[in-house]
Amino acid sequence: MKKIIPFLLLFAIVESQAQEFIPLWTKGKMPNSKGLVVKDSINNERVMQVGMPGVHAFFTSIQENKGATVLIIPGGGYHHLSYNISGFQLAKWFNTMGINAFVLTHRLPISADIKEREKAPLQDAERAMRIIRKNAAAWKIDTNKIGVMGCSAGGHLAASLGTIKDDFAKIGDDLDTFSFKPDFMILISPVIDMGILGHKASTENLLGPNPSAELLKKYSLQFQVSDYTPPTFMAHAFNDKTVSPKNSLLFYDALLTNKIPSSLHIFNQGGHAIALRNNPGSTNIWTDICEEWLAEINILKK
Repeated sequence: MKKIIPFLLLFAIVESQAQEFIPLWTKGKMPNSKGLVVKDSINNERVMQVGMPGVHAFFTSIQENKGATVLIIPGGGYHHLSYNISGFQLAKWFNTMGINAFVLTHRLPISADIKEREKAPLQDAERAMRIIRKNAAAWKIDTNKIGVMGCSAGGHLAASLGTIKDDFAKIGDDLDTFSFKPDFMILISPVIDMGILGHKASTENLLGPNPSAELLKKYSLQFQVSDYTPPTFMAHAFNDKTVSPKNSLLFYDALLTNKIPSSLHIFNQGGHAIALRNNPGSTNIWTDICEEWLAEINILKK
């Protein structure tokens, strides 16, 4: 059995990769908490438990900074966070384009400390976006070029930021005045549906074993798309056996209906493992297409 590594050691490990770890909540101010002591832990490059949610900052150099930024939400079925392959590695890629990146470590809905499980991840994501916007001037970030990216269940949380308007992160401090709405979204193999087309484990981890019909619809994000939703880039694999590509089709259909300029790519191969590099066949060009799309919507200027 592999040993669980305390979060303080995790922090030491990742400090050499990210410039800074920024906690989301001050002591005693974290909403939706029972006040239990939860220890952060990691196992096999997966964050298994989150007591201190926050963001790991990856800043570009001053000379290369294009003024854009992205909040990256790792996948893990709302059970854990695959922080390296769907977090830190992607952040470094964005840095090569001159885009600042922040990798979110959000509370897991299965934590014993959470009162309302479905709200906790979105509370943390909303708070992270507000922290980025508050510090935009200091970090030389354009407040109209702040996006979100997520893979798998991280894609579901990312898409929630761009579709669900509920302010779950409001706690009565100065951050409440800042918007948490993303200016663009990048969704890779995203979970969208909470019904039969979705990912059963993600649904159960987020909503519990017996969610109401109301909750299922609220978090089935194809039903939440509106003119509030920003332009979206999506990549999925035809042979994804974990999260059906029909999730991306459902979301894209809703984007079309609401006239949201977006880009969808269903590649022939890749399964549920579309990564930054070394993908099979044409799937390997998704990063090139995504970069061109960012230029197309004026997030990047070439």
